Amino acid sequence: MPSGTQAVLRFGYNGRMSTLASAPLSAPPATIDDPTNAAILRVSEDQIQGFQSNPLAAIARQSGVSLPLVTQRIQAMLRAGTIRRVRQTLMATNLAQGSLVAWQIPEEKLDAAFEFMVRDDPFSGHVVIRSTDAATPGSHYRLWTTLKVPQGFSLAAHADFLAAQVGADHYRLMPAQRLFALGVGHLRRRGLEIGSLADVPADVLDTQIVQLSALDWQVLTALKREFEPEELTADLWRARADEAGVDLETFLRVGQSLNERGVIGRFSTFLEHVKPTAEGQRVTRYNGLFHWAVPPGREIEAGREVGRFHIMTHAYWREGGPEFRDVNIMGVAHGLDKSVLLAHKAAIDAHLEKLGMPIAYTNVFWGGRSEIKPSEISPLAYAEFCAERGIDLDAMRAENNP
Repeated sequence: MPSGTQAVLRFGYNGRMSTLASAPLSAPPATIDDPTNAAILRVSEDQIQGFQSNPLAAIARQSGVSLPLVTQRIQAMLRAGTIRRVRQTLMATNLAQGSLVAWQIPEEKLDAAFEFMVRDDPFSGHVVIRSTDAATPGSHYRLWTTLKVPQGFSLAAHADFLAAQVGADHYRLMPAQRLFALGVGHLRRRGLEIGSLADVPADVLDTQIVQLSALDWQVLTALKREFEPEELTADLWRARADEAGVDLETFLRVGQSLNERGVIGRFSTFLEHVKPTAEGQRVTRYNGLFHWAVPPGREIEAGREVGRFHIMTHAYWREGGPEFRDVNIMGVAHGLDKSVLLAHKAAIDAHLEKLGMPIAYTNVFWGGRSEIKPSEISPLAYAEFCAERGIDLDAMRAENNP
């Protein structure tokens, strides 16, 4: 092989690596349109489900890119800011009380409230300023967040605290009753045919809280922390086992047990939802929060039909209440073209109509400024948060907030 070159390896059909080409030794490409990076991202965004003992090897197998190259490219994209985080996700709806929250906040306080939720509240996750037609019910709810509070504490009490901090006039909690779609794969969804859908309705994911032992939390706390580039190795869980204070065998066993109990999501590389990457590229430009009001008692049926459409990154049964014309099915879709997203929604509407599903009301709230971060779910972290701010921990407990 010539000096100053490196082999580019891929997996062949039989699973064996073969040398395809030689490339000059230089800084690896970190853009999303590089063919190798795109092949990796189409898998690594949302296709590595559950707990894997070697998640990078799983990405390599499914993408057809060699493990050394997968590791190198994900490290490079993470360092460049193309990938904003790499982490093992959790099914937080099964670990902590959670809700979508719509906030009614005076316009002059909106930006400051956004900043507070992003920077000062570790329990708020997705933070998005949304807009819709002024005549739309609920249009004065501009700030939308996800909120999680650890087991034993009260969503309403924490929301009351946040409302006082940001000067909110009102808020609406909309916890998920069921989930039907959850997986943000932006590159994989590019170029989808309008109305593309699965052959069968989406599965129903429950939101029942799972009780964990002290050892479970010990492992989970280390397992869920974001990875720095240098931590991404073929043996990436060994250091996390050390962090958790257990041997690797125990760490892997507990991780698999958590997976079997439905509290592990996927190993994922996260791209920016709306903001451009460090190279100025946009992965998506628009995100729509779709609303449908279906007859009471048919929420699961409707949710499974909405969730089977490939454009949907999220689909839930949530109760919007009278402020939002009693919508009960919500979902999110992302794309580079607003008209394409509306065409996808029209296809979903037509599908529901064809099935005889009455839609009393439907609308779209469009996302603008946004920040996406994982919500903290640790009871110890919540106790520390309250102590630092002089909040009476007992006053935040669920049993004291009926």
